[in-house]
Amino acid sequence: MDKVYNHIDNDKKWYRYWLDNKIFSTKVNKNKKPFVAILPPPNITGTLHMGHALNAILQDSILRFKKLQGYNTLWVPGLDHGGIATQNVIEKNLKKENKTIYDLGRKKFLVKIKEWEINVKNQILEQLKLLGCCLDWDRTAFTMDTSCSKAVKKAFILLYNKGVIYRGNKIVNWCVKCRTALSDIEVEYETEHSKIWYIKYPIYNSNSFIVVATSRPETLFGDTAVAVHPSDDRYIKLLDQIIVVPLVNRKIRIIADYAVDKIFGTGVVKVTPAHDPIDNEIALRHNLDVINVINTSGRMSNVPSCYSNLNIEEARDKISTELKKNGFLVKVDDYSHSVKKCYRCSTKIESLMSEQWFLNVKNMSQKAIDVVKKTHQIHFYPKSWETSYISWLENLRDWCISRQIWWGHRIPVYYCTSKHLTCKPIASFNIPKECPYCKGSNFVQDEDVLDTWFSSALWPLSVFNWGENEFNKDLQYFYPTSILVTGHEIIYLWVARMIQFSLEFTDKIPYKDVIIHGIVRNSNGKKMSKSLGNTIDPRQIINQYGTDALRFGLMKVAIQGRDIQISNDVFLYSRNFINKIWNASRFVLTNIKNLNIKNSKTQIQLGELVDKWILVEYYNMIKKVNKAYQDYNINIVTRELYDFFWYKYCDWYIEFAKIRLCSKDVEKSNLVLLIMATILQKTLQLLSPIIPFVTSELLKLLNKVGYSQQQININIDELESKLIIKQMTTIVQDIITKIRVTLNEMHIPVGTNIKSLFYSNNSTINQNIIRQNEHYIKSLTQIASISFIEKIDEVKNAVVLIAGGCEIYLLIDKYIEYNKERTRIEKELNTAKINLKSLASKLHNVNFINKAPKSEVTKVSIKVDNLMLKIKKLQMYLDVLKK
Repeated sequence: MDKVYNHIDNDKKWYRYWLDNKIFSTKVNKNKKPFVAILPPPNITGTLHMGHALNAILQDSILRFKKLQGYNTLWVPGLDHGGIATQNVIEKNLKKENKTIYDLGRKKFLVKIKEWEINVKNQILEQLKLLGCCLDWDRTAFTMDTSCSKAVKKAFILLYNKGVIYRGNKIVNWCVKCRTALSDIEVEYETEHSKIWYIKYPIYNSNSFIVVATSRPETLFGDTAVAVHPSDDRYIKLLDQIIVVPLVNRKIRIIADYAVDKIFGTGVVKVTPAHDPIDNEIALRHNLDVINVINTSGRMSNVPSCYSNLNIEEARDKISTELKKNGFLVKVDDYSHSVKKCYRCSTKIESLMSEQWFLNVKNMSQKAIDVVKKTHQIHFYPKSWETSYISWLENLRDWCISRQIWWGHRIPVYYCTSKHLTCKPIASFNIPKECPYCKGSNFVQDEDVLDTWFSSALWPLSVFNWGENEFNKDLQYFYPTSILVTGHEIIYLWVARMIQFSLEFTDKIPYKDVIIHGIVRNSNGKKMSKSLGNTIDPRQIINQYGTDALRFGLMKVAIQGRDIQISNDVFLYSRNFINKIWNASRFVLTNIKNLNIKNSKTQIQLGELVDKWILVEYYNMIKKVNKAYQDYNINIVTRELYDFFWYKYCDWYIEFAKIRLCSKDVEKSNLVLLIMATILQKTLQLLSPIIPFVTSELLKLLNKVGYSQQQININIDELESKLIIKQMTTIVQDIITKIRVTLNEMHIPVGTNIKSLFYSNNSTINQNIIRQNEHYIKSLTQIASISFIEKIDEVKNAVVLIAGGCEIYLLIDKYIEYNKERTRIEKELNTAKINLKSLASKLHNVNFINKAPKSEVTKVSIKVDNLMLKIKKLQMYLDVLKK
């Protein structure tokens, strides 16, 4: 066994072994219960980042644990074509060549994007393998492959024939850069510092006017009314009066509507139905005209010629100037408000009237609510996300499913060109042979593609070939799936859509449990982004620390539903833990080999407190870890395993074991080794879902030396277990720790034979435990002797400390000069107090708290806590110096 763990060679060796032996391949097995997950397919926009790594490793850990439990586990890999996002990437690449997609044309562009797809798909799949993912690679799917395409067409045709997919001219979110419509959940909101223009609208045939407040003067050419709140007494007398739109002299009415905010501006707002969703709803209620004045390129149209083809900013400036020049502009105030941005390119969204395809989701939404709220077939982890999921579905409008781009599933609708005006569109898998309305044979397909999330919503079905055969054996056995692991940012974009579609097409839920993780942020709390240059490449961490260190580090901080902050320190911490596992295992394996434990027939008789204690802690750990795995709290799994293995097994039991292994009593030595090996093997097994590479190697080595799994049963009830832990921690460990710390702080060199006197009021209980464990206390503190005394009055020239329910006097007068030691401690204490005062003042400084990076504030806070602890200890040492 190598002295130093080599993660590079070991990672490669084990993943190759798993692939060669088809360890991850899964087939239908009706004798075993399936546990199934579908990988949220990464977009083929580029390589994976740390957020993808978090998601993949979390799933992998859960699947591997379920495999240990005996489930027939299946994890299906796949990728998403990414629609707008991927097309944007290719367009950027073409721009570098001074080309546009229109220079290529649709056919050549799709060839270009296909080349990109093949290259990036291979890179992403290799990255997933590098992460150690136990994916069934034979089942790798893609949202544009044949199976998915069939599912998309089938779903669209079923919904179209049902009448819930329809084409209509409605107001949509339009990205002028991507040149496509977007659904409501594909827009993000951002605060913008802008202006409010106060504009006079003259009352017809009068010298009076009404002042309208607006943040968009450039759309006034599309005004078809101005509105006030029905209860606003300031304007009641003006209702239904005719006013004139400035600059164009068009006559419109003053109307009342509850959508108006009385405290915004003057309480009077312009109604522009073609370019504002709320105004559009007002227009529907009041039967107003709709006038488009901004086109799909974000330029003015259907306006006076002097404004035609101006972009938004140009039009706003010119209109503002003209309003002022003609006496219509009252004033302009500063104003901050929320504006919509494209979720892919961050361009400001325009609200436009557009002919698009829509999906009526009202009935689907209610079903999706019921399986969470009423029948509880689907559970969210953490449960708090159920509320926002339900709230979103309750307020969901019809889904705009068409996109004006080239990359994606082209809408399977065909138009008869023989008598186009009279024949209805036909939804079909292929080009129809004959028009059912006019018997014509000439057709053109709809130019638009479907929203990326339409095909993604079918993901749990399409990967099992639902589009071709909804009764196939895989679908019958593996569906519904067991879990979905995803980030909270796509609950609405994807999670809810999958539930809607699965219930619609199969009357079954797509998965039982939804596990939500947060967004990965850097150490300063900022979201990691390639554009910000603050990302950490998972491959870099793997090269430096190993795959297991990456996996353990991410799982350690992955608290359900919360965003996580990471830095290299997380992975260094994990690498150190893996080295600790390796070294501890090396110690156990070496001793098992030397003592031939495989042939031992030792009867398990637990006489010593340390053996009982470690086994009680061991079984407690197993219960907590199994519970945490069951609840998908993998961060708790890592914490419990880390704490047990490092602080209890390594720091304490192995140190106790080293003392016992020096004994000439073979049976006692073999008992210790049996306990160590049993605990090591089971702990490695529990760690293996999270850090599979190092644990696979160590478990193989355990098997190689002939150790086979054994169960040590302990007949100890809960009450006795608590007593054992209390005796171990509050007496034995407390005494050893405090003596060690005291001697270290007093600068007493290791190996100094110091005598000790113990005084305890509870002499019977404490003395027995201390006497039974005296050899451990002496060995691990290197004190020469322990003597119990009945009186303390005559003890002099000693340092006193309280530990294990005793007053312990360390006779160290031969080894220190009291006055010199007091002086040293007082000097150190004064320095610590000065430093504390300086740092504490920072934490009371409002400017520092508000302006300094969060990480810096945290560092100062930790330093303050450490200094306070140090001052307390130093003061204690001053107090205990007794002469």
